[in-house]
Amino acid sequence: MLVRVTSFPVQPDIAELMEYATRFDSEQEKKAWEMYESGAELYVFEEEGENIGLIGFTTNSSGQMDILHLAVRPEDRLKGYGRGLIVEALLLKQPEVVIAVTDEEEADFFRNIGFTVNGFNPGPDEPEQFRCVYESEEPAED
Repeated sequence: MLVRVTSFPVQPDIAELMEYATRFDSEQEKKAWEMYESGAELYVFEEEGENIGLIGFTTNSSGQMDILHLAVRPEDRLKGYGRGLIVEALLLKQPEVVIAVTDEEEADFFRNIGFTVNGFNPGPDEPEQFRCVYESEEPAED
């Protein structure tokens, strides 16, 4: 079940998931918490009383969802939870387009679940990044 995180500071297991999402970069983690405290949405996937993974995103009035953070506990990876988090967020918010910017390793994950992936160079001396885009299908008209 997807549960919105609205109380800060968070439980230790949610904080640990955010550490995974920010790759243990304390400055990035601090920025992430500031975003979620000021309006970005953060959800955890809870199963049998345990927080398995998290997804954080923003949405705008034009129907775009930007995935900011996505993480699954190491012991639960490769079991479909990452895809499930995205599917649950899509069902909840029903965006027209979903965008995630990530590195090469995670780009493969997004590509494998149906996102279009394009690489770009953010600047000199910076590693290549990947823009992952998923466009929701229009409902069929009768």
